[in-house]
Amino acid sequence: MPVDPYILLLLGTVGLAALLPARGTAADVASGASTAAIAFLFFLYGARLSTREALAGLKHWRLHLTVLACTFVVFPLLGLAARGLVPVVLTHSLYTGLLFLTLVPSTIQSSIAFTSLARGNVPAAICAGSFSSLAGIVITPLLAAVLLGSSAGGFSTDSLGRIVLQLLVPFVAGQLLRPWIGDFVTRNKKVLSLVDRGSILLVVYTAFGEGMVQGIWHQVSPLHLAGLLGVEAVLLAVMLTLTWYGGKALGFDRADRIVIQFAGSKKSLASGLPMASVLFGAQASLAVLPLMLFHQMQLMVCAVIAGRRSRDPEAVSPAPAAASRIAVGTGTRSD
Repeated sequence: MPVDPYILLLLGTVGLAALLPARGTAADVASGASTAAIAFLFFLYGARLSTREALAGLKHWRLHLTVLACTFVVFPLLGLAARGLVPVVLTHSLYTGLLFLTLVPSTIQSSIAFTSLARGNVPAAICAGSFSSLAGIVITPLLAAVLLGSSAGGFSTDSLGRIVLQLLVPFVAGQLLRPWIGDFVTRNKKVLSLVDRGSILLVVYTAFGEGMVQGIWHQVSPLHLAGLLGVEAVLLAVMLTLTWYGGKALGFDRADRIVIQFAGSKKSLASGLPMASVLFGAQASLAVLPLMLFHQMQLMVCAVIAGRRSRDPEAVSPAPAAASRIAVGTGTRSD
C-alpha cells in the first residue's frame, strides 16, 4: 500500500500555508508566481505530448473513446448523483470540490505504470492518458462552467480569457516548439519533473494561503472530512468495477481492459490543481482537497489491483515495443 511521498510534500505545503500564509504584497507576489507556474506547467505538458504517438493511437479509437467517456461522462454523472449527500454527509464546499474532481482528466504516468505492472497494453495507456489530458484542457473548464456555475466563476469573458491564456496558449506553444525542444525535454525529464512538482507546490501554497486568510477552513469539520473519504472510496470502487466489467461487455481483450480500468478510473492531480487555481481563485483550497485525497486513495488501491492482475493465469507479457515506448509522452510523476 504505497504512500506517495509527493502527497507528504503537499500536506507539508498546506501546513506551511496554514501557519504562514502570504499577506499583502507577499500574497500578490505569490499569486503572480503561481500564475506563471501554471502557464509553465501546461507549456511542458504540450512539449511532452508526442504528436506521432497520439496519431498512431487513433487506430485504437474505440478504446480511447471508452476512456474519455468514463472520464468525462460517467465520472461527472456520479458526481452529480452525490448532490443528494449535501448537507448531511458533505458540506456544499466539499461537494463542489468532489464534483470538480469528477471533471478532471485522467492521469498519464501512473496509468502507464500500473498498466505495465499488470501486463496490459502500455502503448494504448500512453495514448489514452495523453488524449485525456489534452481533451481536459478544453472539456474540464466547459463542464465546470456548466455544472458548477457561479462556484467556478461561470462562463464570464474574464474566466474564459484566463483559461485560454494560462492553460491553452502555453500548451499549444509547447506543442509547436516540440520539434526543437522535444529532445531536450526528454533528456532532462527528471530535472523538469522537479520543476513541475515545485510549481504545483507553489500553486497549493497560494491557494491554501488565500483560504486561510479568508477563514474558509472553519467551514470543514472532522466529521465531514470522514464523510468525504467514505464517498470517495465508494466512487473509486464503482469506477474500478464499471471500467473492468464494462470493458468486458464492450468486447475488449484483457490487455485493453486493463488500460480502461486504470486510465478510466483515475484523476490527475498535476492537471487538476492548476485548473482549480484558475477556475476557483480564492476558493481553490477547498476545491482541491477532495482531489488530493482521491489521488492518494487511487494510488494505494490501484497498486494492489495491478499486483494481482500481474499474477493472473491469463496474463501475457507486453509486446516488445511497449517497453521501449513507456517513457514517450508521459507527464509528471505527480499526476
